[in-house]
Amino acid sequence: MLINTKGIIVRTMKYSESSIITDIYTEEVGMQSFIISGVRSKSAKTKAGIFQVMTIVDLVAYFKSSSKLNRIKEVKLDHIYEAIPFQVPRSSVGIFMTEIARKSIVEPEENPRLFKFVCDAFIFLDTTQQSFANLHLWFMLELTSFLGFLPGGAFTDNTPFFDMREGLFMKEKPDHQQYLDEEMSSFISQFLQLTKENCHEIRMNRVQRKRLLLNLIDYFRLHIDNFPTIQSHIILEEVIDE
Repeated sequence: MLINTKGIIVRTMKYSESSIITDIYTEEVGMQSFIISGVRSKSAKTKAGIFQVMTIVDLVAYFKSSSKLNRIKEVKLDHIYEAIPFQVPRSSVGIFMTEIARKSIVEPEENPRLFKFVCDAFIFLDTTQQSFANLHLWFMLELTSFLGFLPGGAFTDNTPFFDMREGLFMKEKPDHQQYLDEEMSSFISQFLQLTKENCHEIRMNRVQRKRLLLNLIDYFRLHIDNFPTIQSHIILEEVIDE
């Protein structure tokens, strides 16, 4: 059947001399892989550039739920970024957010709220005039609410430790090593209370930001079966120097 849906390009790979395979998180059918033939040839009507990671598109595709690889009939830009393509720090944050989304959102099913959340986060990254140094951390924590392991309880003087196994703020250190100390637990709590528009208000230095990022990657690994290795945070740590 033919489907008409918005989508966000999350990965693109060369396939044969002139074709590509692209993973797209779609509004209508979730995470899907598509093959586009001839797009890298000189005579192609649709240029390969439209399939850059983070691009938001409108597409018409031949779709069969039993197929692991479907075909795109038509595709066009839905949103044109003004800053992300030209600013390395923004693009690095976006690439990391894209990798997190691709490796944690695996369901091939409709979820309009989740799709809107991801789309809005990228557009905000492109347009905000505030610092975006904390945005990827906020994005990860907000994403947990859709994935089913949103941190529970509350950070208080009586519950100052975040148990990553249980996903709860605890009174005492658990009898394992997968928990956060008071400082990192406090940051988790602060992010949970803020929106993307004001998450820049959390004051963190580079070392603290890196620690929390690695802790959150571990948190995802604990709660998502076979969660793949994340690579893009290495570059992210180098370009976000606030």
